[in-house]
Amino acid sequence: MEEIKRTFLNKWHADNGGNLVGFGDYEMPLWYSSVKKEHLVVLTNAGMFDTSHMAVVMAKGPDAFDLIQLCFTRDLNACIGKDKLPISAGRCVYGAYLDENGYSIDDAIIGKITDEEYMIVVNAGMGGAIAEHMETNRGDKQVDITDLTDNLGKFDIQGPMSVKIMRKVLKDPEKVFDKMVYFSFKGHFDPSSPFAPQVQLKDGTPLLLSRSGYTGEVGFEIFIAPEDTVKVWEMIMEAGREFGCLPCGLASRDSLRAGSLLPLSHQDIGHWTYLNHPWSFALPYNADGNGFTKDFIGVKALVAAKDTADHTVAFAGNDLRKVDAHDAKVLDTDGNEIGTVLTCATDIAVNRVDGKIYSITSPDKPDNFKAKGLCCGYVKVKTRLCVGDTIVLQDKKRKLKVSVAEDIRPDRTARKPLKIFM
Repeated sequence: MEEIKRTFLNKWHADNGGNLVGFGDYEMPLWYSSVKKEHLVVLTNAGMFDTSHMAVVMAKGPDAFDLIQLCFTRDLNACIGKDKLPISAGRCVYGAYLDENGYSIDDAIIGKITDEEYMIVVNAGMGGAIAEHMETNRGDKQVDITDLTDNLGKFDIQGPMSVKIMRKVLKDPEKVFDKMVYFSFKGHFDPSSPFAPQVQLKDGTPLLLSRSGYTGEVGFEIFIAPEDTVKVWEMIMEAGREFGCLPCGLASRDSLRAGSLLPLSHQDIGHWTYLNHPWSFALPYNADGNGFTKDFIGVKALVAAKDTADHTVAFAGNDLRKVDAHDAKVLDTDGNEIGTVLTCATDIAVNRVDGKIYSITSPDKPDNFKAKGLCCGYVKVKTRLCVGDTIVLQDKKRKLKVSVAEDIRPDRTARKPLKIFM
């Protein structure tokens, strides 16, 4: 049995009421106060998540771009905005690494620092696998691949008050936030980088600040030198006290991401064909949607499976009850088994009124609206389903009727202009 790993913030979690559990080789806080409280605080105030169990791989050299183009699903020459512009310095994009079978090895976010330097953020325990995958396919390309697993601090602050909180601790917040659009970043975690002076705390500590996260709400991911992690976490927590900021665990992170239509790698995407899912933007489809704009590892398998691959769809229930996703199947309304449940969580911030889903942040929510919570998540089925179709989730305890959904929690804030939160 492998020894359990601990992040730089492990002692802080233990000393401050974190309920620690094993997660992907690491001991991580599942919750502090309650899952419901931590879920809701991200929509109303702000929450902080230790995410330094995730891994960062750096690719640096004159052929770094070409290697990523080969290994990654997104076309970096056509991935930014509605106009499909090339990736530029300071921007990041979501996609996946596939094997030759077209199966997902892991999903990732890639950020361009310069033409010859890229940062690849992958999931817990996957830094070595992704670094090895890139090394195996490097050929004679001139690129150095460095796995920073367990050698970099990372945590996230998410929620509408996150902007005000970061404004309190940053050295020059107006300059940092200027033109900081969704999925962009500034600064660097390496003090020797020429980009480090772009983002500093008031005490001069440099960090890489990315306007991203995995909750669906406005916020930031913070990448920082290991030795500064605890100090900066405590500094931001203290600054957030007046804004109701709370530490949050993995359970609320899971329910928030599920309600935001975001997948969990190795659960919602994994060892099956990376097709027919809600995250089609992660594939480099051409304008007609009948082909791809570049060659990449796994593309031949995707083309061959386009008519036979299973379908992954999102669903939303009618109340907060859920099934055990590890032991649940999907039935059609006639009782025929048609697939399996991948994720089933409860987004406690939403409810249905006359069939329509509202959130506690919805500006058009009805008077006296009460968010009682709805189960939500993803299923993998053999045939195509349409939005609004009724399916049945069944585990050993219950059957739940749910509806196929195009989206789940409405009125999310992640993409809204930062100025409205200042």
